[in-house]
Amino acid sequence: MNSNQIFFKNSKILSTDKFFRNVLYDKKFGYYTSQMPFGKSGDFITSPKISSIFSEIIAIWILSTWETFGKPKNFNIVELGPGDGSLASVLLKSFKKFPEFDSIKNIFLLEKSPLLRKVQKKKISNKDVKWINNLNWIKKGPVVFFGNEFFDAIPIKQFKKINNIFFEKNYTLDKNKNIKEIFSKASSANVKIIKSYKSLKNLKFIEFPRFGLQELKKINKKISKLGGCILMIDYGYLKPKNQNTLQSVMKHKRNSLLNNLGRADITAHVNFALLREFFWKDGLKVKDIITQKQFLERMGILERAKIISNKMKFREKSDLYLRLMRLLGSNYMGDLFKVIMAYKLNNNNFAGFK
Repeated sequence: MNSNQIFFKNSKILSTDKFFRNVLYDKKFGYYTSQMPFGKSGDFITSPKISSIFSEIIAIWILSTWETFGKPKNFNIVELGPGDGSLASVLLKSFKKFPEFDSIKNIFLLEKSPLLRKVQKKKISNKDVKWINNLNWIKKGPVVFFGNEFFDAIPIKQFKKINNIFFEKNYTLDKNKNIKEIFSKASSANVKIIKSYKSLKNLKFIEFPRFGLQELKKINKKISKLGGCILMIDYGYLKPKNQNTLQSVMKHKRNSLLNNLGRADITAHVNFALLREFFWKDGLKVKDIITQKQFLERMGILERAKIISNKMKFREKSDLYLRLMRLLGSNYMGDLFKVIMAYKLNNNNFAGFK
């Protein structure tokens, strides 16, 4: 069988989201089930791997959120797509410094990749941590969901609008088993849901995260039922620009989208205006969307770095501030990455947000 055929699974035509879902999550050949994507030897590096201070700041934010919720005796934390477990391991260390909170918190890691679960379990051995692949485990609230670069890894649909008629992008194989793009008239169900969002109204090229919103719908249901919130940090935009944002990375370099399928990461930029509208429609309150730089600085990352650097030698100090620049710099992650928070609570006084 031609390697391209593997990802079609006997289908002749697949929509963009279904095709890339197969490429990323196929049980045997999918990228996230067969590769170690993170770190220098992988294909990309995430904020918790750039500096542990990032994870410390998230720990402080979670503690502060627990206080905002009135210090309940049961408090659940769910990390969405925990990567290699770097963030969760720092959370555990940080929480130990706050015994009252440490004794009542429950940590759940929502991970669907068996390979990444193994990686995480090597890094984390703690009875307070439970690995789950659905939300049925969480019976009592409140619950805080956190996702760093979670949403961008969920495949998207793509459409173009010509003379007010919607066409969906699909993938198929030609006679030589090469993959090609084709557009076909979009289903009335897809057109209806796209038209229901004001943030997509005037676009000629539309990216729609159907799978991602289905995942968030389950999360919103838990938040609405048990009380709680969701904080997501990801790269993306507030104003769509009619652009195809699908991109592929391999060994920290750009890769042609249809090359190295199953061996390269594929992501899309997150439409934060659409996410905000989605949360509103689902009955949650949403704080103003801010940049990663704004969030981390408001949470005191510079003050924390100053305290840590006082005990460092010059070379260590230089390394620390270079890493901070990657997290905060406008040309790096500082402005490109956005932070969105949705919640169900009468109190709206959450750290990091005005």
